[in-house]
Amino acid sequence: MEIENIDVTNLKSDIRHLNDMAEVVIDKEWLKTADNAELYYMYRKVKHENGLNHNITVIPSKMLGEEFIKTAGHVHMGPQQEIYTVLEGEAIFLMQKTNGETVEDVYAVKARAGESAVIPSFYGHVTINPSLQDLKTGDWSSDTTKSDYSLFKKLTGACYYYTKQGWLKNDNYKNVPDLRFEKPLKTVPQNLDFLKQN
Repeated sequence: MEIENIDVTNLKSDIRHLNDMAEVVIDKEWLKTADNAELYYMYRKVKHENGLNHNITVIPSKMLGEEFIKTAGHVHMGPQQEIYTVLEGEAIFLMQKTNGETVEDVYAVKARAGESAVIPSFYGHVTINPSLQDLKTGDWSSDTTKSDYSLFKKLTGACYYYTKQGWLKNDNYKNVPDLRFEKPLKTVPQNLDFLKQN
């Protein structure tokens, strides 16, 4: 199964506005006067195959004040994994495993067009667009995958922010380890059944 760069021009998207995710933005001073802009676009279930959904996300290049634009972030509510591929632009996939508000593990994967990252079981994740061009990603996830946004909203985002000053720790979490970087996958596995584990 491939992650395809599907033309989404005529497809309907779910739009994430700034007001939808103001809780997870670090620059509260900027938020006071910022417009409720459209931040990114989610094209869900553009393809369905073998119990898996193929989704497309488009994240235009912009800043959230001092912070690079990102997705709202969520935790998978089960063991299901997910795989993302950069179709256009560049991405940083930030992944964290938490026990309550304590961070047990956190790492990031920098990926360019054609490169991928797997979101492990029980990890929360955020996609960041760190470049001057629009980011387009494709992903496969299981029909049974459910997402929980509450931890990110409660603690003002992930345990790290990517800003003009570089990486900043989010002090709302407990025990935030040093951020490490893992290499992206160069190819997508042919068999994606591992995404459906229950």
